[in-house]
Amino acid sequence: MSTQGLPPVAPDVTAGIIEALTPRLRKRLDAAIDKLAAYPVSRDGDTVRITVGEDAELTLSIPTGSVTRAEDLHCSCLLAPACVHRAAAAASAPVADAEPTPETSNTPDPQGTSSTTETPDPNTATTPHQAAASTEPGAGTEPTGAERAAADALWTAGAAIVDAGVDTAGAVLQAGLLRAAHTARLAGLHRASAAAVAVATGLRTARAGDPAYRLTDLVAALRELLDVAHLLRTSTGETAPALDALRGTSRRAYAPAGSLRLYGLFTEPVLTARGFAGAVTTTVDPTGTLRTIGDVAPGGADRAVGAATRAIRVGDTSIDPVALTRAGLVVSGATVSAGGRLGAGQGVRAARAGGAAWTDEPLGALWDVPPATQVDSVVGHRDRPADDRPAGADLVFLDVTVLGPTPGARDRVHAVCAGLDVHLLVAHADPAFAYRDNLRLLATCPGLRLRLIGRLEPGADRAVRVLAVGVPPGDGPTLRLAEDRLGRVDLGLDRLHRADLPAAASTPAVTVAAEELPAGPLYLMHRHVERAISGGRPVLALAGSTAADTARLRRVGLATGATLVERLGQVAAGRERDVFGRLRAGDNDLLSAAWLAAAVYAQTVEGALTRAVWSAEQ
Repeated sequence: MSTQGLPPVAPDVTAGIIEALTPRLRKRLDAAIDKLAAYPVSRDGDTVRITVGEDAELTLSIPTGSVTRAEDLHCSCLLAPACVHRAAAAASAPVADAEPTPETSNTPDPQGTSSTTETPDPNTATTPHQAAASTEPGAGTEPTGAERAAADALWTAGAAIVDAGVDTAGAVLQAGLLRAAHTARLAGLHRASAAAVAVATGLRTARAGDPAYRLTDLVAALRELLDVAHLLRTSTGETAPALDALRGTSRRAYAPAGSLRLYGLFTEPVLTARGFAGAVTTTVDPTGTLRTIGDVAPGGADRAVGAATRAIRVGDTSIDPVALTRAGLVVSGATVSAGGRLGAGQGVRAARAGGAAWTDEPLGALWDVPPATQVDSVVGHRDRPADDRPAGADLVFLDVTVLGPTPGARDRVHAVCAGLDVHLLVAHADPAFAYRDNLRLLATCPGLRLRLIGRLEPGADRAVRVLAVGVPPGDGPTLRLAEDRLGRVDLGLDRLHRADLPAAASTPAVTVAAEELPAGPLYLMHRHVERAISGGRPVLALAGSTAADTARLRRVGLATGATLVERLGQVAAGRERDVFGRLRAGDNDLLSAAWLAAAVYAQTVEGALTRAVWSAEQ
């Protein structure tokens, strides 16, 4: 079911409502969620209504913008409050954030999380971690009893998802995740709590058939959940900073940053799996540090497009994101989060200023860094806690020449960058955004020289999801843009036209060196890890022999990977039978441990491979 139109519901509220259902109604819950998608949703002020039948109406009271108490979700049917209608609505709505941010900025992580308790988005920390509620910074070197208990609950809930897989991880299992997430947040385990919510959201997106669903994102969230939970529940003698990193932060702390001179860089529309939408502008200060300013709130693609031209306040001034892309700001009394998000508190003062072209300083310096160095930095930040990643930690700044469409691939553009083959991908698939149309148009102009900003896609094929393009320095065929566009285009919001392309260009000759890298076999690792989450234990157990895959992994030097794939299959299939010949339930702890080992190994090897292919000498 699409969550657009439904207000966010607190995770403990959803869990409590579902847990109150009788066993019979729990069996009907997933079907009720599918039916709810067909009912109209209306909103009148702080009240949202859903008519679910001739004599039944759901009413959601949201004076704070989200449902924070079970009594705020009311149904008029005879079985209420323990009715399937309330549970279906709660299980279909976006998951509400646990706490409000201390600043008025609504800037999110562009990759999919909201603006308060955690960062899936889009991102070295500039401020220390805020301590978890139960422990002061530097105090103790082991988790407390409450933290271990919460970590155990998270592990158990995550292990149940590995055992079930997406196809059978319905609303009841998701409620178990949300209950564990709520318990973890109360214990001060904010990082793991955020991961659990991300997993629950990913499962909903998958089961609803949402085109925005990506299995790789769900795998990453589940890997983060199980990895952090495992480290917390088994931790002994860790340093206080290491434990603080595992606990995470309850909210983004905004630290004073004094006076800032900011230059607009690009604007990205945001549409998250948790039902948030808006636009975020990335800016640069004279030192080359990236900061973000944005407006994100519950909504759909229409809100994301509209927010790009809707004025947002920065201190005592206002400017819309699209205008800021090509302009600048002078800010005094600035406050900035650890992730580079600019606050908008009452003490902030700001005034508009001139912008700069991508070829001018300080913006131009972003493209002076060698691609291999940029990629090394991006990969290095992937393993850091989300709240420790600076703004733009996943971005690369490249000068490329278009070669044309990638043969045999849809919506991929073949290009060359510093003598390396690269592939340019659509940044977001929603048709409300212009990414796909713009990329297809660029593919029709071989020889076109571009300066681009993109989000690195880890892997062996040097892929980048392109967010914005512009005019590079030097001579040669490039974009022909009106002067007021300042030599750049936001691909998600602006639309390129044939007139923006040069009249003619020639395809450059490109020689690509053969590479002896385990790119194909690494795919086998990902396939087994992802198959486990798609189908759970039954699919792994019935997958048959892994001999061919493991032999190939060993041939390219990935012997550990081969062993982990074998172990995963053996654990999945190793179920005993009772006296009647029926299969007993499997050991979820063993299966999840085997899956986590394979998933972490695959991610680590992928990071090393990504570094290798971008640093390959041609």
